[in-house]
This record gives sequence, structure tokens and C-alpha cells, in this order.
Amino acid sequence: MNSQFVAGMDYRGLVAKHGSPLLVLDKAAVRHQYRALAAALPGVRLHYALKPLPHMGVVETLKEEGAAFDLATNGEVDLMREAGIAPNECIHTHPIKRDGDIRHALEYGCQVFVFDNPVELDKFVAYRDQARLLLRVSFPNPETKVDLSKKFGCTPEAVLPLLRDAKAKGIQVIGLSFHVGSQVPNAKRHVEAIEACNDLLRQAAAEGLDLAVLDIGGGFPVAYQGEALDIEAFCAPIRAALANTPAGTRLLAEPGRFISAPAMTSISSVMGKAERFGRTWYYLDDGLYGSYSGQLFDHITYPKMAPYAQGELHPSVLAGPTCDSIDVIAEDILLPELAVGDLVVGGMMGAYTWASATEFNFFRKANILVVDSEPAALQAVA
Repeated sequence: MNSQFVAGMDYRGLVAKHGSPLLVLDKAAVRHQYRALAAALPGVRLHYALKPLPHMGVVETLKEEGAAFDLATNGEVDLMREAGIAPNECIHTHPIKRDGDIRHALEYGCQVFVFDNPVELDKFVAYRDQARLLLRVSFPNPETKVDLSKKFGCTPEAVLPLLRDAKAKGIQVIGLSFHVGSQVPNAKRHVEAIEACNDLLRQAAAEGLDLAVLDIGGGFPVAYQGEALDIEAFCAPIRAALANTPAGTRLLAEPGRFISAPAMTSISSVMGKAERFGRTWYYLDDGLYGSYSGQLFDHITYPKMAPYAQGELHPSVLAGPTCDSIDVIAEDILLPELAVGDLVVGGMMGAYTWASATEFNFFRKANILVVDSEPAALQAVA
């Protein structure tokens, strides 16, 4: 289940039946990833972050697993409602919201929100009898390409003044949250953030500002290029830091990529080929404006293969279908000679792919086919 590609998948048969481009979402991979992270972080309630793959197939699988959810927009609220997710299993974590966003979530029944500044705090004065808040703290992380403390979060020094301000306004702040970035290379910044928050929780308690929740965000990495990744070992220092959290603190996390990335495989077809600049260019029916959008927005290079082609490998180029010259998936990839109609498969394509794909040039987004590669008899085995 940890491999980059699902073993034994009949790519040709799937395309013959469902067309190309196609994304295959494997519920078994979602189930496996959720269970692995839950085992690595015992005592931490996992709220799946919908952003990387807000698809009903993922939501339904996680609902069956008893997962909670992290939402941030009105559309994600609507998805939760459609899926029949209990609103008390959701937290709304966008630090900046319109008044209508707050009301939409409250009407659904979600009551836990995130803020990180005085202007945002004031938006909750009108809802202080309904809403409960988490204060997001910033811990910049230069080791990750996607630093989620750059755009959101207050400094640790601002925490106590904001908590005092909330108390004076009668707004209930129930805890702290942070997010040290996406696809982090190690748990060092998680540990530093947890230790800093542990100190802040104790300082707040000393002032009578009792907080009951610590949300450690996401960032748990996956192995895109086949490198070994032991999530149990990755989380070991996080577990050690959480052991020092004040007694009674409820622990949350917001995994997104870790749950969804290995769950989806892309199948695209060669729609044309040409010799250009001494290399063969293969033009696929999916590209950077489609399922490979994460190469631009998420800074990820996905593993790729031509499963049915054989022969000597040649330096080649994989290009997307649009008329834009930026739409090139791989500039220098070794491939055997491909014919028009041959298939190219991308692995680990569940996170920030379909979710950020466009229909630029009126090339439609790839359809998603939901499958379950795990026999029913094994699905209930934790």
C-alpha cells in the first residue's frame, strides 16, 4: 500500500471503459494512511484537511473510519453537510473569514473557529454565545517549500495579549493551534512549536486563562520518489513532546496530504508526438493545467511511468495538451518509444492535483473513478 503505484491495476482496461484522462481514487489507500497516522499519534484526534482532495470518496471512507474533519470554506461546509458529517466533528480553520462565512458554518452547526489577530477576533463579538476559538500561532519553517506560518498565525509574544482581549470581550478561546508547513522534511519544527505552545498554555493557566486544546496542524510527509518513510519513526519526537503537554489538554491534528496523496493514480494518453530539439516530445491529454497542477502550485514532482512500453530508453519530453508553452510536465525523462494512444501513469497524485486543476483551454478535468483495492474481509481489520 506504500508503493507509488497500485500493483496489478489494469490501466488499459480502465481507460477503455472510462476514458482518458482518468484519476483512480483507491479507498484502501485512504484507509491505510489514516490508520497508520492514527497509530503513530495515539491520543491525537485526526481532522482530515479537505483542501488537498475534497472528494466524496475520501470523505465517505474517513467517515467509516471515525475520522473528524478540518474545513475552511463555505464549499467545504456544504460537502460536510452533503456527506452527513456531524458538525461537532468539524473545525473551521481558516484564520481570515467573512461574516457570511462564520454564519454559514454556524448554521451548519460547526462552532470551533480559528483566529490570529485582533480584527478577526472582533468578528466573533456578535457570535460569542455560539463560537469557540483556537488562536493560531506562527512558527516559520524555512526547511519546507510551503511555509504555512508566512501567511497566517500570530507571534508567540502576541498570544497572551490576544487571550486577554478575548476574555475582556466575552469570547471563549479554548486552545492554541499551529501549522509548521506542508511536506516537512523532519519533525524538528513540530517539536519546537509544541514545546513553545506547552509554555504558552502554562502561562495562560497562571493568569486564569485556561485552555483545553492544542491543535498541532499537519505537514506529515509522504514519499513521492520511492524513498523510505516510516511515519511511526517520524512521529516519535512529536509523541515525546506531546507527553509534556499540560494534563487534560485535548490534542488535535490536521493531516491532509498524508491521507490523500498516495490514494490517487493518474492515467493519461499520448495524443501526439513530435521530434523537437533532438528529443521526442509526447503530448498527453493531461498536464500542468490539469491533474499535474501540483507541480506548479505544490512544488512536487510526481513519479511517472509508461507501463506497457518496452525498449531502449531515450531522453524525452512529456507535454500537456493545452496551447500554452508552459504546459510541460517533464523536460528530461527517460522513456522507451511511445506511440499515439500509449498510456503514461502518474503515481502519488491525490494531493493538490485534481483539487487545483483547471479547465483552461476547455480541456476538461480528469474524471475520478473510485475503487477499493482491499478485499471487504480486510477492511474492518485495524
